[in-house]
Amino acid sequence: MRAHLERLRRESGGSPLYERVAGTEDLDELADVLTEPGQPLWARELAALRLGLAGDRRAFESLVLFLNHRDPERCASAAYALARLRDPRTARAAAALATNELRVAYALHPVRLLVELRAPESVPALITTLRRRLTPHDPYRRVALACVEGLGALADGRAGPVLNEALAHPALAEAAVHALARIPRQR
Repeated sequence: MRAHLERLRRESGGSPLYERVAGTEDLDELADVLTEPGQPLWARELAALRLGLAGDRRAFESLVLFLNHRDPERCASAAYALARLRDPRTARAAAALATNELRVAYALHPVRLLVELRAPESVPALITTLRRRLTPHDPYRRVALACVEGLGALADGRAGPVLNEALAHPALAEAAVHALARIPRQR
């Protein structure tokens, strides 16, 4: 969390707005930053992050947008806050982002969030995302590896077939072996 705040402080260039948004305990003031026209991106992110960590669901939509941002650091801070927000919509949103082929370049943090949430949507979304990454010359190996590792962490038997397919991919084989070892054997 400290790293996220320091990044946002640097982005603000020492703006008094940073100090106001970082220092206020007024959740309504933070929510206003999300909706006021002309607010800088860093201020909206900081407000959403603080609201999310406070459990205020008014941050949900903004955090989901940041989870799907082109900047990996924004995605990481959004995933962190969403995991702590405990909004029941989070898993569905993360699954939709992880499985969206048009945005697969930004799927790494939604995949990791699904693993952390351990929601009913997690395993099916990771299986779908990984299966699509198993095509020849797929450029999204980091997303595929996160799926393999996540499926191992979730240890759900439904992942067995796709993890066995991943064994044929040199960049994923070792992680797939470890993931398969974590899945309980069916008797």
